[in-house]
Amino acid sequence: MTPSADPLAQQPSPQSHDFVISIRNCNSIAEADITLRRGALNIKYGPNGIGKSTIARALVLNTRGKDALQELLPFKHRLANRGIEPTVVGAEDIETVLVFDETYVSQFVFQPDEVVKDSFEIFINTPEYRAGVEELEAIFDDLKRMFVENETLDEVIAGFTELRNAFTLTKAGGIAKTSKGFKALGVGGKLATIPKPLLGYEEFLRGDDPAGWLSWQSRGKGYLEMSDNCPFCSVSNVDKETAVYVSREYESAAVKNMNSLRLVIDKLAGFFVPERLEQLRKITTSLEELSPEQDQFLAGLRGQVETLLEKFTALKRVSFASLRDEPDVEKAMRNLKIDLELLDALNSEGTKSVVGDMNDRLDNVGQRITEIKKRVGVQKTQVAKSIARNQQEINEYLRSAGYKYSVRIESSGDTYRMILEHQDAPGHLEAASSHLSYGERNAFAMVLFMHQVRREAPDLVVLDDPVSSFDKTKKFAILHKLFHGQQSLRDFTTLLLTHDIEPAIDIVRTATSGQFLAATPAVHFLRSREGTVQEKLIEADDIMTFSQVCNDNIASAADPVIKCIYLRRLYEVHGDLAAEYDVLSSLLHVRDEPAAKGINGQLSPLSEETCERAVSNIRAVIPEFDYSGLLAEVKNPGALRAKFASTDVGYEKIQIFRIASALDPGGLGGDPAFKKFVNESYHIENEYVMQLNPRDFDAVPDHVVQACQALLA
Repeated sequence: MTPSADPLAQQPSPQSHDFVISIRNCNSIAEADITLRRGALNIKYGPNGIGKSTIARALVLNTRGKDALQELLPFKHRLANRGIEPTVVGAEDIETVLVFDETYVSQFVFQPDEVVKDSFEIFINTPEYRAGVEELEAIFDDLKRMFVENETLDEVIAGFTELRNAFTLTKAGGIAKTSKGFKALGVGGKLATIPKPLLGYEEFLRGDDPAGWLSWQSRGKGYLEMSDNCPFCSVSNVDKETAVYVSREYESAAVKNMNSLRLVIDKLAGFFVPERLEQLRKITTSLEELSPEQDQFLAGLRGQVETLLEKFTALKRVSFASLRDEPDVEKAMRNLKIDLELLDALNSEGTKSVVGDMNDRLDNVGQRITEIKKRVGVQKTQVAKSIARNQQEINEYLRSAGYKYSVRIESSGDTYRMILEHQDAPGHLEAASSHLSYGERNAFAMVLFMHQVRREAPDLVVLDDPVSSFDKTKKFAILHKLFHGQQSLRDFTTLLLTHDIEPAIDIVRTATSGQFLAATPAVHFLRSREGTVQEKLIEADDIMTFSQVCNDNIASAADPVIKCIYLRRLYEVHGDLAAEYDVLSSLLHVRDEPAAKGINGQLSPLSEETCERAVSNIRAVIPEFDYSGLLAEVKNPGALRAKFASTDVGYEKIQIFRIASALDPGGLGGDPAFKKFVNESYHIENEYVMQLNPRDFDAVPDHVVQACQALLA
């Protein structure tokens, strides 16, 4: 007998503030109507292949505009232009979504230089942190404004940087012969004093772009052997020897470097004292090799430029980050002042005007040194508290889940990063993902995801099958971490999609369910029939022991064969594999006489006395039980088809199909994968102590039922 009404049609009305969402024409989903309780945990439980991930993807794409949903248009509608469009209605208030899935784990977690991408943003950059930084920035505002408002200063810094980079130093402190500046000096004198045979090229060699001209001239040299005429103007009797002499005397890259060097020296002329500027220009136009004194002069000049640049950079970057690790903030601020008298080559009037303004502004900031020290101290305390709290939360979770890893948040330049360590090997595991198992990666990534959610506060959080791969202890530890306590996800609108019944059991039915009450959970079962996805609320009374399921269905079923199916399962789950089990098993395997299966699979007929006693015990539960009469029914293909058609319960259809398969082992057909699914997936189902009644919550995939129906037809 089929249940009197579709259990999924008997639904309580959603609350007025719930999301009531309709999804249409998305991948395998023709229609799906779901509800989401706002600010609560919403678990949607259903078998694989039902469209759970499509629901999640549709909600994400819907936040990106109507066109984004086109990627979910079913293939059957893509070629035929029927005006059918994927749609999501009822989720207009959901503008931001964060999704935990395999993509999140692979793209954002276990980066080479930190555990999670943007760990500073997730764990440190709180509103309190930003407020503290802004207060300090306000103190330094006048000093930093000088860099923003003074375009000339930026040009000076760029020029000095170019000059410094032109001359690199050896370990001994001299000018490196491999540096661009040293190579440029080799042609400097030749550009200032052009050899007599090449004076005809003077205007080109002293033009704005001598290196460009030399490159052009060098490329044309290859055509000299083709004719005695000029490759450019075709004048006859060209002086080929002189043309070749140009490229032999002047190397275009060195000329380019020298031209750039002279330009930057001219630009910075006002920032050198006159006598040092004259010496610098003399070196760049000398025909002689660099002398030891000149080498020492250039190295010393470079050192002074480097010092000035370091001061400029430090002033430009002064902030909480630059003062955070300073043991003496007051001393660090004093050291930012520039003492030009010790930089004698740069102690010009031009430099004094810039540096004097900087030092004056620094003096003004220095008058607030007590306030600066206080603000830096307060900020460091806030950061330390954030680090301690986040580290403690994550590490406690890792310990409770049995993982031998811990995290540590450390400063890194101007920011912070989270690193992963193993108990037996301190130090950041740069290749963390290769050390962790699949379950460890997901468990760890999930708690990091929770912190990101709390930081970004999206309108919807989606957890796509987050705990199915874990054992029972870890499943509970993860759920407890995610949804228990004030610092959890319990106040966020969360959609947890799963094909695992255990989250529903833990949160709705068992003694631990009280720990999740603050998350106001709503658990639904999802079922799909011919592309239509429906949901049914799962309440505490719906989650039963398997004994309860079997007893209820034996009492409610009208067909004695269906009753026998559940009674056999009841004996099986209790481990009661006595004669009663053998009689029922023999009936469902279409055996003419009841028999017991031995250890090696051999069948031994039951004695008449044993059989009568077993039948008597079965009739105490199923009064109408008659082995011969029921055997005649199950041997009748037409009767089996009628039984298959009379029930709407997928589980019962599968069991009837298995009887038909036993009746005609080779006749029904079906591919090996399908047979394996039918014989194994729905043969022993007592993995969980608690489960849902298949008569009310039918988890058999639609395509399996359809395949069975087609083979029985």
